[in-house]
Amino acid sequence: MSSLRRLRFQERLIDPRSPDRRPRRAAYALPTLFTAGNLFLGFYAMMEAFRAALLYSPGSVPAAAITNAHFHAAAIAIGLAVFLDGLDGRIARLTKTVSDFGREMDSLADVISFGIAPAVLAYLWGLEFVGAPPAPITLEQLHRAGYFFAFLFLLCGAMRLARFNVQTNPVPKNPGRPDRKYFVGMPIPAAAGMVASVVYAFDGGPLQGWVLSTAWLALLGLLSFLMVSTWRYPSFKDLSLVRPRSPLTFLPVIILLYLMWDSSQPILLGMSICYVLSGIVIRAGGIIRRRFRPARPEQHPEHQVG
Repeated sequence: MSSLRRLRFQERLIDPRSPDRRPRRAAYALPTLFTAGNLFLGFYAMMEAFRAALLYSPGSVPAAAITNAHFHAAAIAIGLAVFLDGLDGRIARLTKTVSDFGREMDSLADVISFGIAPAVLAYLWGLEFVGAPPAPITLEQLHRAGYFFAFLFLLCGAMRLARFNVQTNPVPKNPGRPDRKYFVGMPIPAAAGMVASVVYAFDGGPLQGWVLSTAWLALLGLLSFLMVSTWRYPSFKDLSLVRPRSPLTFLPVIILLYLMWDSSQPILLGMSICYVLSGIVIRAGGIIRRRFRPARPEQHPEHQVG
């Protein structure tokens, strides 16, 4: 029944005047609308982060609450952009409207929503309001380190997107099963989601201690490295939303949705941490298996998705 509905939906998008049964021109606008929404949310996140920095007033409780609310809104906007980014490609494939224009538009939107916006948020939230560290470290040195790691995050994210666009079949250092799809290097939306989930878990309250700010910079450095690495990360592109499934498979989804509604901050933070660590665990597991297992004949790598 679901496959029949899918065929009917796709048939409605076909232009009857097209000899090669191409989709209607209006159908190409559907995934672009989701990409435009992704782009707007990235722009909105930057505006909220700037407003939070401008409205901050030390010692003023109302001003601090307003600042936290703006940082909180910026984190939510980036999280929603991650959600929309996962939909535009699926919709394009479902409607058979995949195009070079859509891919380029998506990459440009990702640079802003998952590169510039998280970098701006990471610096303003994690370093702009930090108190003076103990000698010999100065506050100016800490801010310069913040500039460097925020830009490093943006640079590695842009390099990750460029590699995804030019490589059609990248091979990681630890190829896995041939029937699995995966990403080579952590995708930039996951890195941006990690930044947003931390800010969201803190209720938008900016960091003020130099120890936490230093750990924040270390996290940015780790995310930057994972994006440009060739380590294997799980991909969920092989999950079909229209394939018939058992009702029992919806039970974990319902439980997860309820937990996200009831305790969204720890759940979203935990999901982000688990995904970031998954590539590290897979890489470490591959090294351990190669150390203790005998050499096997070379196998063809599984299907890579970039």
